[in-house]
Amino acid sequence: MTETEDPRTPSGAARPLLSSSDVTRALRRMAHEILERNHEAPVCVVGLRRGGVALAERLAHDLREVGAADVELGQLDVAFFRDDLAARPVTGAGATALPALEDRVVVLVDDVLYTGRTVRAALNALVEWGRPRAVQLAVLVDRGHRELPIRADFVGKNVPTAREESVRATLDGVWLERP
Repeated sequence: MTETEDPRTPSGAARPLLSSSDVTRALRRMAHEILERNHEAPVCVVGLRRGGVALAERLAHDLREVGAADVELGQLDVAFFRDDLAARPVTGAGATALPALEDRVVVLVDDVLYTGRTVRAALNALVEWGRPRAVQLAVLVDRGHRELPIRADFVGKNVPTAREESVRATLDGVWLERP
């Protein structure tokens, strides 16, 4: 965005925050950070259904490209572990597919970190599948407004937002949406 462009968007419009190439760079940087922190440990990258699965696949690919020898990939559906089932009824469970977690560092991957409730649900779901050596969190966007004491270990971009705004994050880019 240039200095002359108006950063405000009309109601209902989406403002681009990251392009596809920005997302690629952020994930590559996160892969380097994960490898540096866990160079001796086997890593399992687990995407949270729905928004984190494609990001986890790309992150696992990038980890292998930057030299991680032992990277496994999984996906986790946390729908039945959420604490807001009354407000967000489950219409159908997605697929959970995880390799053995014992003695692995599990890197949970999600698109946007907001209140922390999805991550809490993911932690509860993980203990049903095994006991990893450690659990770390990687998110493409941290937008603040935490309701639980949860912090990401690896962040693509911090984006301060208002509560009424929403953030849409994919491999194709990140957008801030206003009501």
